[in-house]
Amino acid sequence: MKFTLSWLKDHLDTEASLDEIVETLTMIGLEVEEVDDRAAFKPFTIAKVLTAEKHPDADKLQVLSVDTGDGNPVQVVCGAPNARAGLVGAFAGPGTYVPGIDVTLGVGNIRGVESRGMMCSERELELSEEHDGIIDLPDDAPIGMPFSDYASLSDPVIEIGITPNRPDALGVAGIAKDLAAAGLGTVKTPAIDPVKGKGPCPVDVTLDFDGESLCPAFGLRLVKGVTNGPSPKWMQQRLKAIGLRPISALVDMTNYITFDRGRPLHVFDADKVKGNLTVRRAKDGEGFLGLDGKEYTLCSENCVIADVAPASILRFRNAMSAAWSAASGCFSG
Repeated sequence: MKFTLSWLKDHLDTEASLDEIVETLTMIGLEVEEVDDRAAFKPFTIAKVLTAEKHPDADKLQVLSVDTGDGNPVQVVCGAPNARAGLVGAFAGPGTYVPGIDVTLGVGNIRGVESRGMMCSERELELSEEHDGIIDLPDDAPIGMPFSDYASLSDPVIEIGITPNRPDALGVAGIAKDLAAAGLGTVKTPAIDPVKGKGPCPVDVTLDFDGESLCPAFGLRLVKGVTNGPSPKWMQQRLKAIGLRPISALVDMTNYITFDRGRPLHVFDADKVKGNLTVRRAKDGEGFLGLDGKEYTLCSENCVIADVAPASILRFRNAMSAAWSAASGCFSG
């Protein structure tokens, strides 16, 4: 289970240091396996392109003069199509390790022109898959400021091991309660106001396990008039910090609540659901196309949520892991 320090403090009012929190977590049985202090982002600096001139020996390259905030502009050779004078972005100087390309920068020579660092894309900083151009920040972004501070990338990530008897610690809210009980602060988990439904959900759910309790409960609600799009930047950053890939607002919100409250959720497009849903064991050899574009082949050790269409699987997980205690929302566009 992973979470960031700021995420924990959304639920826990505490003055405790990171070290005190880590020590207390292990003391109460939530053993800390790793703490990532996000030091990898610290060398990157907000910088401004002062001038951008065509490379003398390469049509697709430009020679940039870059202000990194110390009063001594540096020369950078750049091939990004959006590189231009006045652009404010993220700069990496010689000696900086760039995680997205697994390279430690040196002073380079590109087609006979010296280059002392690079202006970075989001993919090079592993912030997203975007690599068509370098990061383009607002004009008022403070030159010389650590990019990690500006982009909220300095938030430590804590990973704890979860034993089978601690499902309460599969959500940040539950972890905060346990720390508060240990005297490390007070709980301040925001309350959730219930939203009353209007009419029954038009889809029924069958739990088909022949007496097995692999899925003891499944909740479903239809929400109409939903317009999907990207989720807020802060939510994307937290999900990426714990190893999840942001996809869309609807998917990201359900993933966020899953980890925030320990309440497993999933979202379906109601227009694509055919008939009622069944939660069952997968059939050996049954497959489906994942959100990552990959084809997956399942076996009877997997649980699936399926509708009545042939070979239509909406969701799956390993049947030997913790079962769904509640499932998902049903959305239409």
